[in-house]
Amino acid sequence: MPFETDSRVHRKLIDQLYVEAMLLADEARGYFDAAGKGDRDGLTPLQRVAFSCESLKVTTRLMHVIAWLLTQRAVDAGEMPRRDALDPSRRLGAAPQSDADAVAAMPEPARDLIAASAELYRRVARLDAAQGQDDAPASPARSMLNRLARAF
Repeated sequence: MPFETDSRVHRKLIDQLYVEAMLLADEARGYFDAAGKGDRDGLTPLQRVAFSCESLKVTTRLMHVIAWLLTQRAVDAGEMPRRDALDPSRRLGAAPQSDADAVAAMPEPARDLIAASAELYRRVARLDAAQGQDDAPASPARSMLNRLARAF
């Protein structure tokens, strides 16, 4: 039964992250495609290029996150074996890094979206890194027994 509870918790976490990612993607699209045009127009030509690049980076981060979350949902739904989700092509893709100086010169709404996408990516990256590892941490007693067995 504990596995079923863990599975339900995992599903709930994946679903919450998916909703968060989709809302953030919609917010980013709305800002960078429409509302942010006025902000972008007030920037220097070089800053406008950086603004466009950061827009693409936000989109890339979010698309990697959403693809990874959809893979997890497929595993949870029994549509894909867990071992397939561990294939490198289904792991979380690498995200482009933002230049701190360029981001600092951006309008506040852009900075907020950049930071939110990077933070969501970091959280999902921790989950991705934990995939394939032993689900249950070794108990202290088991760890001590293993050390004793290796010593003798």
